[in-house]
Amino acid sequence: MHRIFQNFIDLVVSANSAADFAQAMTAAANDLELSCFAYLALPGKLQGKPCLISTYPDEWTSHYLRSRYELVDPVITRALHTAEPFQWGIGTQSDLRSPVQQQLLDEAAEFGIRVGFTVPIHDGHGPVAALTFAASRPSHTFETFTLSQARVLQLMAMYFHAHVRRKLKNGHGIAGVLLSPRELECLEWASQGKSAWEIGCILGISRNTVAYYLDNAKHKLGVRTVVQAVARMAAANKEKRN
Repeated sequence: MHRIFQNFIDLVVSANSAADFAQAMTAAANDLELSCFAYLALPGKLQGKPCLISTYPDEWTSHYLRSRYELVDPVITRALHTAEPFQWGIGTQSDLRSPVQQQLLDEAAEFGIRVGFTVPIHDGHGPVAALTFAASRPSHTFETFTLSQARVLQLMAMYFHAHVRRKLKNGHGIAGVLLSPRELECLEWASQGKSAWEIGCILGISRNTVAYYLDNAKHKLGVRTVVQAVARMAAANKEKRN
């Protein structure tokens, strides 16, 4: 555990983008044999878009953000009212849910998100955040490990949140999805009709590197083409102006 935690710290300290932070937490989750994770930081006063870094399926996270599910998510609602980590999902005791909340959970289950362990993060500096480790089905190993290592996971969550907040507070987001400065830069030039080769000449990087950044942006935004990614960016910019 000490080696895993130290490696996690090293990766978080050196992280400078949402992708770097995702890689750091993914490595730790894999080492701990935890399936997938989602870090969600709510905007101040619940206005604006949340910050989401996760390994959940892109189709689900895109739908979640478009539907503003963070406003009704029973896991987030519970995280708002407690500082203690908790388990949720199949086989756990739960509060009464509204039809919308049950619909959210049913839809999440379709993407293999059926049980989870959530660490609420209340740092006293603004928005609340939560780090969740999820799995497709209940298991004794998952339940036992998350409960026995709850304090370690809580410490990891706080450390992760502190560095994300410090390094990405001026980060660039599109529809609630964080892009690295270089990914956004390439996307902005693409919106002006520049080809990958032209963008590479402008930025002083190779065409293949531009293509890599644009592919990352498409993947994060849950779209298939650069044109769709540009459309998402334009829509997000229009919403900010309004």
